[in-house]
Amino acid sequence: VPEETFLEAKGLWLEASVEVTGIVRKDERAPSGYELTVTDLKVIHNPEHEYPIGKKEHGIDFLLDNRHLWLRSQRQRAIMKVRDQVIWAAREYLHSEGFLLTDSPILTGSIGEGASGLFEVPYFDEGKAYLAQTGQLYAEATAAAFGKVYTFGPTFRAEKSKTRRHLTEFWMLEPEVAFYDHEDNMRLQENLVSAIVKNVLEHCGRELKDLERDTSVLERVEPPFYRITYDDAVKMLQSLGSSIEYGTDFGGDDETILTRQFDKPVFVECYPKKVKAFYMKQHPERDDLVLCDDLLAPEGYGEIIGGSQREDDLNLLLSRIREEGLPEESYDWYLDLRRYGTFIHSGFGLGIERLVSWICGLHHIREAIPFPRTIYRLNP
Repeated sequence: VPEETFLEAKGLWLEASVEVTGIVRKDERAPSGYELTVTDLKVIHNPEHEYPIGKKEHGIDFLLDNRHLWLRSQRQRAIMKVRDQVIWAAREYLHSEGFLLTDSPILTGSIGEGASGLFEVPYFDEGKAYLAQTGQLYAEATAAAFGKVYTFGPTFRAEKSKTRRHLTEFWMLEPEVAFYDHEDNMRLQENLVSAIVKNVLEHCGRELKDLERDTSVLERVEPPFYRITYDDAVKMLQSLGSSIEYGTDFGGDDETILTRQFDKPVFVECYPKKVKAFYMKQHPERDDLVLCDDLLAPEGYGEIIGGSQREDDLNLLLSRIREEGLPEESYDWYLDLRRYGTFIHSGFGLGIERLVSWICGLHHIREAIPFPRTIYRLNP
């Protein structure tokens, strides 16, 4: 290039926008496998100030304050590419199995998972609305119409959790299937997760390499997954030094301990009903348990899916709503699904960010979404 072009290039700040003309040649020494011999350079925009995150080392709070710029880094680009592939692969698999995407509302008057984790919104003369915790209740309605459905969208939990696994806003894929029982439901989960992981390995090899991800664990992901009951999981945890008491839900530390005992995902099934949602089907042999499962990712990553067979008996479902102290009138439409042509059905919610975190080998879930929302972060 002419000397004046070379001097102009020397004066560019990091993240300047340029249009480059040149000759592309293969070169095994180059990180991408190619080199560009520049013959001309046109400057589109040269920033007036130094790029805020140009230095190599920054604290996480600084990087999250500048998340809109941090996304340009090689690592963050790789994570977002894997996230995109995870979503694409999940939807491709479900559509290949005859599922229909049905959209559920973000604003709702019905509590899906528990009153303590709700974001309330004033809603005209109707009083309070809530940001949806799940699309499941609506998916149950559309499953009655179409058989195999799924919802996909953002969900919200107003839980003051400060762990590496929690966000206040996250994306969930929620299949729901008519005439699927508990066993069918778990088979669908392991087939879906296996298909997603296989697809990512096929299409995101370069990104996983950029993330320095050991893919040997991912390569072992295929059905059948391991299965243990809640009862056996508690015994295992207690033998490994956990202080968990029977009848309580697992904490993050418990899931970490448990999943380090397995080299691929593991189902924990049949939890006590007192720690699970009102809509789960009562166990046929034990009235203190429900037909549900959590699918835990290995390597200490923990829960990526929560699922269950749904309670299809009107009286039992109504009893559970009353036990939980939920406003009965808000669920009248939901109870109609049992009044008019009830049937067995099952479904689950797959947390996209948790799955991406495990596949990418991330330390914290906040890197698995472009703009994370936590109890301490609302911007950018």
